Amino acid sequence: MLMLLYELIFIVGFGVVMMSLGMILTHKINFSEEFKTSFECGFTPKNSARIGFNIHFYLITVIFLIFDVEIVLLLPFGVFMSSSMVLSWSILFFLFLLMLVLGLIYEWMEGALDWKL
Repeated sequence: MLMLLYELIFIVGFGVVMMSLGMILTHKINFSEEFKTSFECGFTPKNSARIGFNIHFYLITVIFLIFDVEIVLLLPFGVFMSSSMVLSWSILFFLFLLMLVLGLIYEWMEGALDWKL
């Protein structure tokens, strides 16, 4: 237990030291308005470079990442099922798949998978 406390103190201390060094060693640059605008071949920009972003792109990305991570978690099940208790791993596997399917159905019912422009 004492060793864990020493490791925690070391990790937190190391993080504080690294963040402090980063703040001390970097130099601050005050940009003028000219540097903050987008570069358009030397011309004065007519419009803002920031345009509206459809939130649906972000939502699809998050859904993809969630299901992608879940698929990565499914891959080792084949190895575990062949080497140990098949029944318990099968139950766990089907419960995991059930959660995946229920999550997909929920996203579908909420309309997150409908592409509307």
